[in-house]
Amino acid sequence: MSSKEEFIEIFTSCITRDGADKLLDFLEHKCDFFTAPASARYHGAYEGGLCDHSLNVYHCLVDYLQRERVQELYGLEYSDESIAIVALLHDLCKIGCYKKGTRNVKDESGKWQTVPTYTFDDPLPYGHGEKSVYIANGYIRLNREEAMAIRWHMGFSGPEDNRTVGQALQRYPLAFALAMADMEASYFLENEDRL
Repeated sequence: MSSKEEFIEIFTSCITRDGADKLLDFLEHKCDFFTAPASARYHGAYEGGLCDHSLNVYHCLVDYLQRERVQELYGLEYSDESIAIVALLHDLCKIGCYKKGTRNVKDESGKWQTVPTYTFDDPLPYGHGEKSVYIANGYIRLNREEAMAIRWHMGFSGPEDNRTVGQALQRYPLAFALAMADMEASYFLENEDRL
């Protein structure tokens, strides 16, 4: 099964609220979600990397929420729909932002070679998590915890006031869980330097 097929299968089996069909149509036919990279040079910096990253985050989030400590000590329980929404849609902000290009790098022998790359150019500079919430809410109604999870999925990596980030992660545990899943996928599953 391809990544696109797996994404669509999870999406259609879990996300059933009003507007989900229009959102999936947008992702499939009206934007580059399934062909976009997840980044310009780091994790998922290849065609289709955004879809792969979204699936990796989904699987990491499902695994995190199934941990005994998380279930018993913290009492975190979320619907399959909420889990799929926050994981699969957390990086909608990257749609339409990456342009194919080239750059020069030295090969093993020290000779310069032209290699394919991506450049980042955001046509709607609305913020990272904020933009993903904005796009998703244009099709489906997110509940507060889902919106907060998507908004704060980067954790402490942004220029936000640390008190605000900490309060959001403490008040909305799904945001903390999604941030952990995103970091696990980005820094461990998709980090080519580790492989």
